[in-house]
Amino acid sequence: MKLRCAVLDDFQGAALRSADWTPVLDRVEVVSFGEHFGTEDELVAALSDMDLVVTLRERVPFPASLFARLPKLKLLVASGMRNSVIDYAAAERHGVTVCGTASSQTPPTELTWALILGLARGLVVENTALRTGGPWQSTVGADLHGRRLGLLGLGKIGSRVARIGQAFGMEVTAWSQNLTRERADEVGVALAGSKEELLASSDVVSVHLALSDRTRGLLGAGELALLKPTAYLVNTSRAAIVDQDALLDALRRGSFAGAAVDVFDIEPLPADHPLRTAPRLLATPHLGYVTRDNYRRYYGEAVEDIQAFLDGSPVRRLG
Repeated sequence: MKLRCAVLDDFQGAALRSADWTPVLDRVEVVSFGEHFGTEDELVAALSDMDLVVTLRERVPFPASLFARLPKLKLLVASGMRNSVIDYAAAERHGVTVCGTASSQTPPTELTWALILGLARGLVVENTALRTGGPWQSTVGADLHGRRLGLLGLGKIGSRVARIGQAFGMEVTAWSQNLTRERADEVGVALAGSKEELLASSDVVSVHLALSDRTRGLLGAGELALLKPTAYLVNTSRAAIVDQDALLDALRRGSFAGAAVDVFDIEPLPADHPLRTAPRLLATPHLGYVTRDNYRRYYGEAVEDIQAFLDGSPVRRLG
């Protein structure tokens, strides 16, 4: 009898066509779910007879309570090589192997710049007006050349965003709790003296930090109040780094020019969530990793993970 494998959150129906699953189909039946299961009870109902599960990024938490309710589960594959919502100790206790996949830094870098440009030139407002008979030219765009781009985080993605900013002729500065002058010099950007200095002096602030106890709530009401009235804030990293209530309040008050976000505390975002109608906000449904090449990488390596596990030699183990 074949093992059963669930692919979660396959919203676009892309999982099975993004990779060649034939190496495992003689031993595995693959079931793709296009809907999101928002509660543990829904997950248990869908996964109770599954031996293998493939999940996207950190959208679906796998706490100890869920592992305890899925006694058949043997392998969990999560895209990416870092996942903060899987209880690895619980997985080990329940005999579940957890594996990851590679993930490209290119898609989130490109989306970050799509959001920056969309904010600066009012693209959504102008496109909507053009298509609905609205005013011809209702916004005045913000220039990027000669302005300051402030980066919170200068890792693999942050450094790529920095180089593109330099190509636009922007002055780039960066800060994080662990950022050294040597690293800043290596990328060719200025090291801000403090988080507060970066926020107060930047025309565009972009967040590129991993979520941790130190970065959770890093930008609250006090920090957002430091932004220039003409500044833009972009977050393609993790929603919890920016206090969501403080962000919503600042947008409603118009204390800075606008924000763009690709990440949310709850995903998918509920239909009645206030961020859906917040003013001065450009929001996308967590598209940072959603590209053809990245999906080929995710699902192609998920197949490799499954095949290696079935052959008794798991690869890319997490935890």
